[in-house]
Amino acid sequence: MSSAVAAPVEIFVPYWGDPDLLRATVDSVRGQHDPRWTLTIVDDCYPDPSVAEVFAGESDLRVHYVRNERNLGIAANFQRCLDLASGEAVVFLGSDDVMLPDYVGRAHELLAAFPDADIFQPGVQVIDSDGREVVPLGDRVKGWLRPRASGPVVLSGEELAASLLRGNWLYWPSLMFRTEKVQRHAFRQDLPIILDLALVLDMVVDGSALVLDPDVTFAYRRHASSVSGTALGDGSRLKQDRRYFADAEAQMRGAGWRSAERAARRRWTSRLHALTLLPTALRSPGDRSRAVRQLLRHAAG
Repeated sequence: MSSAVAAPVEIFVPYWGDPDLLRATVDSVRGQHDPRWTLTIVDDCYPDPSVAEVFAGESDLRVHYVRNERNLGIAANFQRCLDLASGEAVVFLGSDDVMLPDYVGRAHELLAAFPDADIFQPGVQVIDSDGREVVPLGDRVKGWLRPRASGPVVLSGEELAASLLRGNWLYWPSLMFRTEKVQRHAFRQDLPIILDLALVLDMVVDGSALVLDPDVTFAYRRHASSVSGTALGDGSRLKQDRRYFADAEAQMRGAGWRSAERAARRRWTSRLHALTLLPTALRSPGDRSRAVRQLLRHAAG
């Protein structure tokens, strides 16, 4: 593959979280073998002054730090990052994830090799809070659901939509988008936990193709304190799932994509996941019976 794209990959970090993990994330970007990148940290008023102090003396002109005037929340801060993007390609990097050294170089290769694709999913390894590689049950399921590929493969249309609605095998912080195409859409402000899948499927329905690349260039951090993990515990993730899949079912019906419509209606991986949470609900403090009822209701569809 040739590396014909000269414009830098724009990397945005919608920041809220552990400052030490953020520094590890930023260091992983600095450690890229290919220097064609820019990095912008968009601080959503995280209550730790050390973050701003670290970047106050930044000498690398590729690294930028901005702090919101007020806390916007997850969805609005993602939207601000999207609005700030102006280059050819953009990445919404998690503030605790890690780019492996070849991420940017491989990204440029894929941009040049697949000019008609708008979404790029690299190969991903999963790490825990301490940076050790792990494969939890949820990530094993993602591996079972993800299409098999010995090299980069282009996916699109109803087949891709149905596949993602059966089970979301994407790793959102690792995705790269063509900026012009992703900016045709917006992050849903009513779905802060599942806004990633909603945006991708909006793009797919609009005609965007996705390149699935098996080369591992990204490390996704999985830990219990993540926003999605907390939301699963308090039930908000389940409510958002039900609301989104009802919307997706109508969206797929409108597109005339029957298999994708059925996948949204059945949402079987989401329902099965609720069952896997039952042991945790039974051990948790508080109103256990209410938590169990919520999970069983979700599983029953």
